Amino acid sequence: MTDFIETRIIKAVRELLTGKMNEILKESQYNIPVIEFENYNSQDIISPVISLTDCELTEKERIIRLNAFTLTITFTLPEMPEGELYCYAYAGAINRALYDNPTLGGIVNGAALISRKFREPKKQHCGEGWGLTVTVRVIIEGDLCQ
Repeated sequence: MTDFIETRIIKAVRELLTGKMNEILKESQYNIPVIEFENYNSQDIISPVISLTDCELTEKERIIRLNAFTLTITFTLPEMPEGELYCYAYAGAINRALYDNPTLGGIVNGAALISRKFREPKKQHCGEGWGLTVTVRVIIEGDLCQ
């Protein structure tokens, strides 16, 4: 049984984050929490939320049979003094990981980071920490049922 393309994209992104991105973070001069997707509750591990939606296509993209998705990766950090630094580290690491592997291991034809949004706490010491939302455009050529 073949997986849906959406499932394969999310799996490839998870592998990218827990693989290449964690390697980049470990090479940093700072002690940045690594990415994991298990049910861990620790300040040494961050579990981002990944969501995938269809992306609006231009007429040209429809004619040449491209399919596009918007992939959103949201990092929510607990309130801590290093929260801002961690957001910038994650943004840089994911940018580098996508640059090194724009096809997500051959699953898609191209994935490009299109925006990064940094969220600072609205009010300090109220339990809301820093956050980062990364938006990636994913392109697949041809039929999705391959």
